[in-house]
Amino acid sequence: MNKDEVMSQLEALGSEKVREMHARHGACENQFGVKMGDLRTLAKSIKLNHSLALELWQTGNLDAMLLATLLMRPKEFSLEELDAMVAALTSSLLADWLGTHVIKLHPQKEQLRQRWMQSDQPMTQRAGWSLTTERIIKSPQGLDLAALLDRIEAELGSAPALAQWTMNYSLAEIGIHFPEHRERALAIGEKLGVFRDYPTPKGCTSPYAPLWIAVIVNRQG
Repeated sequence: MNKDEVMSQLEALGSEKVREMHARHGACENQFGVKMGDLRTLAKSIKLNHSLALELWQTGNLDAMLLATLLMRPKEFSLEELDAMVAALTSSLLADWLGTHVIKLHPQKEQLRQRWMQSDQPMTQRAGWSLTTERIIKSPQGLDLAALLDRIEAELGSAPALAQWTMNYSLAEIGIHFPEHRERALAIGEKLGVFRDYPTPKGCTSPYAPLWIAVIVNRQG
């Protein structure tokens, strides 16, 4: 299947309802509105195809770029290429898919994490904190959690909205996974009040860190 054939299939799968949903979350206008499940089904039929993925990424179409993340071979990218790709993103949805399906599978992701944590570019900061959250959860050895809390306390309240979300995620996960840091994580969340009034659907967990931490810790018993 070539790029034009894929784009035709994506257009046929488009939905006005999905386009409206993406628009409410700040997605770009260049999109067909394909359901996430349909994108995954299409990716399974195409299988990994790095060259096709790069062509789809270059279209600037949201659906094509989301699909591309499922077709890419992470190790084929240089760190500089990923730097440029992340910095150019405008959609948090696309940032999350690129992070999950490409960046977090890259063999040099720790180098990316360290350099992105020093960035002043909002989307790059977002990616750096996302990788840091993954390390907090899966491989915290060597992380200075107290220093991370210092930085979160100093920067979270005024961080760009894009970076604020994943920085707050790191705060919550430190509080959830490390009882020795929980009291301070709760205090930082209460002091800064980030996402305190965030509209949370019934049955979902609030992103307000003190509530988030309490709910998950209680659930774990």
